[in-house]
Amino acid sequence: MSQADKARRFKALHIPGNPVVLYNIWDAGSAKTVASAGAAALATGSWSVAAAQGYGDGQAIPLDFALQIIARITQSTELPVSVDFEGGYATDPAELAANVTRVIAAGAIGINFEDQIVGGTGLHPITDQVQRLKAIRQAADAAGVPLFINARTDLFLKTQTNQAALVAEALARQTAYAEAGADGFFIPGLGDEALIAEICQASSLPVNVMMLGSLTSLSTAARAGAARASFGPGPYRVAQEDLKARAAKLF
Repeated sequence: MSQADKARRFKALHIPGNPVVLYNIWDAGSAKTVASAGAAALATGSWSVAAAQGYGDGQAIPLDFALQIIARITQSTELPVSVDFEGGYATDPAELAANVTRVIAAGAIGINFEDQIVGGTGLHPITDQVQRLKAIRQAADAAGVPLFINARTDLFLKTQTNQAALVAEALARQTAYAEAGADGFFIPGLGDEALIAEICQASSLPVNVMMLGSLTSLSTAARAGAARASFGPGPYRVAQEDLKARAAKLF
């Protein structure tokens, strides 16, 4: 398949109530392993990619290095590969568009794009995030690839108490992000089935949940109406815990 065909295939996998499962990877080796297990698509986790190279999360890994890793992953598999691109390594829409163009050139067919201020506090105002999303969409159009933009809101990651009070703002962001050209809406940090269902029912975009914390069952995610279930840093952490446990028996 061409890169554009892979992007279209990836989008078609997002079915509410029958979520595409993305067991997040961090390098070409983990990509090949997860692909061999039967995955329909692959997705990196920013935390895992950074940690595997000795960096912290939050765009600490240099962009050029991250792009080398992405290119190696996409070259190692025929599956669609989505990239956790954090905040795009830029605030200015023009710089962001240039960076996304490079991600596409590395072979990615989708990105996660978050609305928190990386390296700062709080979230980008909706109006600013909309301009950033529009720049991404324009860059993808110019590249001729229907990039799947998974617009992430960090509302629920930043506030773990009284999350019901955040639903209205989350839905306002979803509406704005959809109008700006997003293809999916990502709500990491939210594990309450009823609240996930409320968002899924109101969202015009397929909803992505993260299988961490209190959300541990894919059947729960499906029942709530999620169209995508990803695992974030979980797979990397499990792999490292296993490595440490095995090594500890030797010393």
